[in-house]
Amino acid sequence: MKSNRQAEILRIISERDVETQEQMLELLRASGIRATQATISRDIKELNLVKQPAEDGRYRYVASSGAPVRRTAGRMQSIFKEGVTSYDCAQNLVVVKTMPGLAPAAGAALDGMEVDGLVGSLAGDDTVLLIMRTNQAAERLCKLIGGLLDRG
Repeated sequence: MKSNRQAEILRIISERDVETQEQMLELLRASGIRATQATISRDIKELNLVKQPAEDGRYRYVASSGAPVRRTAGRMQSIFKEGVTSYDCAQNLVVVKTMPGLAPAAGAALDGMEVDGLVGSLAGDDTVLLIMRTNQAAERLCKLIGGLLDRG
């Protein structure tokens, strides 16, 4: 059912300009597919659909040409630049300190990066603990974080 719905979404956006999730719902219903706005929102995220300007100046959904990891990396860099205050590693553990309330977003961004050697993460209010498979993986992650922060 999900794969049929997502295939229909891709067909619809390839044939017509769809500006809103509500419009997408109506077009799906016309095709005999029932869904909720929340389901459509998840489908849009999973399919990596983005809005881009149409010829008439309005916006429409299109399939993203960028890889999901790149988009996540961009979000991660934004989150980090705005909210990370410090980071350090101790053996195979990496600790990232953030502004209050931003640790869950930073942890989710890191999880979404599919960092090589990341076993898991735990986020509090202002601290993210990243458990790496090896000490070397922790050091590589610290270098990656430093690069994202442009702090070396």
